[in-house]
Amino acid sequence: MSIPLRYALDADRKDWDRLWQGYLTFYHTSLTPAVTDHTWARLMDPRSPVKARLALDEGKVVGFAIHLHHPSTWVIGEDCYLEDLFVAEEARGRGIGRALIEDLIALGRAQGWQRLYWHAKESNHGARKLYDSFVENDGHIRYRLGL
Repeated sequence: MSIPLRYALDADRKDWDRLWQGYLTFYHTSLTPAVTDHTWARLMDPRSPVKARLALDEGKVVGFAIHLHHPSTWVIGEDCYLEDLFVAEEARGRGIGRALIEDLIALGRAQGWQRLYWHAKESNHGARKLYDSFVENDGHIRYRLGL
């Protein structure tokens, strides 16, 4: 099954908001409307490295991969960080998450990015099963300090 994928457009805001709220709910968190609005503005800004690829099912937006590319001190070139990956609950189990990651791999190769990386919550077994099918966990642990 071929899953249509494309970059987010201004007209996708309502659909993205629905998925974004589902994503936040999944992680038992909330963000202020100002943060959500700012995130959307960055996704729409052509100068921003933060972008969203969307997956569609019969014209309906059912998933996203928010990513950004950046310079690295470990390679000549840039890396791509997959910051947020989400598929609507009703669309899971149909290969949409896999298609979004494969899409980023293809985009990265075409753009000359050196690596694609992401983090996963240890208890998110569904996502980790998908991620493990691409690459083995490298043993790194994330530390995050709010400033």
